[in-house]
Amino acid sequence: MELWPKRHTDIWFTENQSPDMKLSLRVDKILLNKTTDFQDIFVAETREYGRIMALDGAIQVTDKDEFCYHEMMAHIPICAHPDPRRILIVGGGDGGVLRECLKHQFIKEAVLVDIDKEVVQASIDFFPAISKGMKDPRAKVLNMDALGFIREHTNEFDIVIVDSTDPVDFAAGLFQSPFYTDVYNSLKPEGLMIAQTESPFAEAKLLRQAYSEMKKVFPLVSLCWGAMPTYPTGFWTYTIGSKEFDPAQTRHPAPEDCKYYSSKLHLNSFVLPPFLENLLEL
Repeated sequence: MELWPKRHTDIWFTENQSPDMKLSLRVDKILLNKTTDFQDIFVAETREYGRIMALDGAIQVTDKDEFCYHEMMAHIPICAHPDPRRILIVGGGDGGVLRECLKHQFIKEAVLVDIDKEVVQASIDFFPAISKGMKDPRAKVLNMDALGFIREHTNEFDIVIVDSTDPVDFAAGLFQSPFYTDVYNSLKPEGLMIAQTESPFAEAKLLRQAYSEMKKVFPLVSLCWGAMPTYPTGFWTYTIGSKEFDPAQTRHPAPEDCKYYSSKLHLNSFVLPPFLENLLEL
C-alpha cells in the first residue's frame, strides 16, 4: 500500500496488483488505518468507488462493485444445490457473502469463520449495508483459524464458500489439496464448495494450480467467471467442487434484488473463452 500527498487535498491510495501493474484511487478521507495481529486494514472514502477496505494493501470491498463478487460467490453454489440448509463461509469477514446467502429463506444457518475479528468490526463500523447479515439470527460469526475449524466438523455442511484473501501468509493453505480434502470431508453427500481463484490474466499459475488441486479431491470440478472491476484485471474466476450435482445447472431462482447474478447469467458464466479452456487444459 502506498499513500502520498501531492497537495493537502490530493491523496491517493495505490494497490500494487502485480510487479508491473497498479490501481490508484483518489482518496477524500481516511477512515481507518491500523495493523492487527494478522494484517494491515485500510478504510477510506474514494471518489470513484465510494468506501473501500484494503487488507495488506489489496482492495477487498468497495461500495460501488462489491455486489458483483458477493452475489456470484453466494448464489452460484446455493442455486446449484438441490436442498441447501447449512453453509460455512471461510474468510469473508466483511460479511458480503453472508448477506447474500441469507437472502434465501430456506437457509437455516450460515457460519462465518474469519481469523481476524478486526476485519469483522471494521465492516460493521464502516460498511453497514455489507455487514448487515451478521445481525440475522441464522448467522454465526466465529473469529478463529478456519483450517482448524473445518477439520473438526465432518459431514455437517451443504455448501462451503471459501472467500479468502490472496494466497499468502495464513491464507496460503486455502489453495491446496489438503485443505480441499478437509472441505470435502466437512460436506454432506450432496455438498459442494466454491472458492475465488483469482484472475487468469494476473494469476494464471495460481488458477491452474487451484483447479488441478481441487480435481484431486472432488469428482466434479467446474470453473465460472465474472466481472470484478477493482480486482486485478477486472476478470475474476470461481472454482466449484461438487460431490454429485452439476454446478452449472440452477435448481433455485435468484433473489429478486440481485444486481449482478441471475439464473441466465449463472448458466452463461460457465461458458469459458477458448484461452481459459486452454489454460486449464480442458
